Amino acid sequence: MEEVLLHLYEEVGEECVKFLEGNFVFAVYDSLKNAVFVARDPLGIKPLYYGKIGNGLAFASEIKALQQITEDINEFPNGYFYNGKEFMKYFSIPQDPFEFSSAKEIVEGLRLRLEDSVKKRLTDENIGLFISGGLDSSLVAAIATKYRSNMFSFAVGVEDSPDIRNSRLVAEYLKTRHKEFIYTEKDIKEVLPKVIYHLESCDPALVRSAVANYFASKLASEYVDVVFSGEGADELFAGYHYLKNYEDPWELHKELKYITSSVHNTNSQRLDRMGMAFSLKVRVPFLDLEVLRYAFRIRPSLKIRGKDKTEKWILRKLAEDYLPSSIVWRKKEKFSIGSGTAYVLKRIAESQIKDTEYLRNRVLPNGFEIKSKEEMYYFKILKEFFNVEDFIEKMGRSRSLNDNQIYA
Repeated sequence: MEEVLLHLYEEVGEECVKFLEGNFVFAVYDSLKNAVFVARDPLGIKPLYYGKIGNGLAFASEIKALQQITEDINEFPNGYFYNGKEFMKYFSIPQDPFEFSSAKEIVEGLRLRLEDSVKKRLTDENIGLFISGGLDSSLVAAIATKYRSNMFSFAVGVEDSPDIRNSRLVAEYLKTRHKEFIYTEKDIKEVLPKVIYHLESCDPALVRSAVANYFASKLASEYVDVVFSGEGADELFAGYHYLKNYEDPWELHKELKYITSSVHNTNSQRLDRMGMAFSLKVRVPFLDLEVLRYAFRIRPSLKIRGKDKTEKWILRKLAEDYLPSSIVWRKKEKFSIGSGTAYVLKRIAESQIKDTEYLRNRVLPNGFEIKSKEEMYYFKILKEFFNVEDFIEKMGRSRSLNDNQIYA
C-alpha cells in the first residue's frame, strides 16, 4: 500500500487523493518541495488531528498523542489534504439530481452498488461479521456470506437483550460460525474507563454504543483480523427515529447530508477506536462512495414511507431478497439500546451524579454545556486522562440520544 501511494504521489502529486478508495490517513514527505503532504479520507473514517508547535504542525491519529506536546488541538477535516502551506478540500457529498425511476428499479441500482461494495472488501482471508440482529449489519452479512461461506459472526449484549436474540436468528439463517459475549453491569463498570480513554469523547450516545463495540471488538479479535459492520445505513437511508419528525422532504434530505458528513466524529469514531483498541480493522460497505452517491439520489419519500413512517423503507425492500421478514421489518433500535447497554449506563450515571452537582457544574468555564448527568459522569472519567477543556468544544456530539430526540 505504501509503495502504491508513493508512486501515485510521484505521478500526480496532490491529485492522488482523487484516485483512492476506502478509509485512509497518510503523510508523504516531499524532499523536492521540502514539505509534508497529509491527507484524510473523504468521510474521515480514519481519525486525524493536528496542533501547532512553534512555526510547524504536528499530526497524530489520537488526541492523547498531541496533548503531550501542545495545547493546540484541532481535528484534521475529512475530505481535505494539507500541502505544507494550506488545507485544501477535495471531497464533499455530491448533490446529484434525484433518481425518478420506480422503487423496483432503484432497489436494483442499490443492489448492484452494495454488492460491489461488499465484494471488493472481501480481499482478506480472515474476515468476520458484526451482527446485531438489526437490518443493516444483517444485510451486509447476508451479502458477504453469498460470496464467502463459513464466516464467523459476532454479537454482544446483556442477558436476553434483543440484539442477542435476533443475532442468533440471523446467524442460523446465514449459517455463520456464531460467537457471542453476554456481559453484566460489573463488566460494563470495569471497561468504561478504558472505553472512554480510547474513544476520547464523553458524548453519551457514543459512549453507550462504544461499550458494546468494545466487547464486540474484543470478541472478534480472538478469531479474525477484519470485521464488517453495518454502520452508515442510518445516515444514508434515514434510520433514526427523530428523522420521522421532518415533514419537509428537502429538510430531511439536508439533515441526512449533515449527519453523514459528521459521521467521522460520531459513529465511525467509536467504531474505529474500539476496533483499533484490539488491532481489529473494521470495514463499512455502506459508506463506499458509490453507495453514498446513489443513496443521495434516492428521493427522501422512499426512505421514510407510509402512514407509520417506516424508516429505511427502500433499504428494507432490498433486504427482502436476502433476509427473513422478521429481521427486514424489525423496528429500528440503537445499538446501545438493542444490546441493553444504554439502560445500565444511564442507571449507573444517575447513581453517581447528584442533582446539585449537575446543576452547579453543568456549564464549564469556557461556556460548554454538559447536557445530562450521564454526560457529566463520562466527562469526569475523561478528565482523569486528558485536559478535556483543550478539545471539548471540538468534540463530536450525536444528534440523537434516545428515540425521537434531537440531542445536539
